[in-house]
Amino acid sequence: MTLAPAIAPWDPQPLRERVILITGGAQGIGRGIAQAVLGAGGRVLIGDLDVQAGHACLAEWQRPRQAAFRRLDVASERSVAAFARTALEKFGRIDGLVNNAGVADPHVAPLPQLDWSEWNRRLSSLHGAFLCSKHALPALERSPDGGAIVNIASTRAWQSEPHSEAYAAAKGGLVAFTHALALSAGPAVRVNSISPGWIATEAWQSPARRRKPRLSHADHAQHPAGRVGTPEDIAALAVYLLSPALSGFVTAQDFVVDGGMTRKMQYV
Repeated sequence: MTLAPAIAPWDPQPLRERVILITGGAQGIGRGIAQAVLGAGGRVLIGDLDVQAGHACLAEWQRPRQAAFRRLDVASERSVAAFARTALEKFGRIDGLVNNAGVADPHVAPLPQLDWSEWNRRLSSLHGAFLCSKHALPALERSPDGGAIVNIASTRAWQSEPHSEAYAAAKGGLVAFTHALALSAGPAVRVNSISPGWIATEAWQSPARRRKPRLSHADHAQHPAGRVGTPEDIAALAVYLLSPALSGFVTAQDFVVDGGMTRKMQYV
């Protein structure tokens, strides 16, 4: 009698035909995830405030049947609702959502001088994750193999520098939002988050802003993994979490991807 192998062969396209929405998907980590989804056989609708960057992605990818772009403001419920409708009109289904959009710079004025509007702007990633999840969930619940949401948080949910309270609150909120929504939306929809550390995104911007990262030997050497991260590092994990075949038993978790920095003791 011949026994089946204990480990099934790796599927080179674990997202075949699955439709994934990616906010902030025209640049940086979002763009890296979008390209990885396409490479894994999926179809993507990217949303971004930067229209020029969005159209540049489509021109470079040249996959009109697999990729689409719509301008998206995750702070506007009307814009978010239209984004979800576009996915259904273009592809007929939604299987995954990556909540990535938000303000990238963590630093603000000292708290006594911090304006209320700026505080709220820095929390846009948390507010956007709520709005996008709200409008995508009905379709995600109908996904044949189960839907998946991936929230892009940050190691700043666990560590901080001075004058980064708003950013830390947003990212910490995303981690908590993740496990709460996982219990509410399961088992039809799995929900996980990724907390990146230092990710060099300079080469993943719109063509006009794209440049080679200026990283020193010390920048790389301070990481136990020996280097600064790249969008591909986050994208590989996102593909895993979006695939029901690969991560069907994984939900309500936060995954730290930081080259080991959150485990490193530093006194200088």
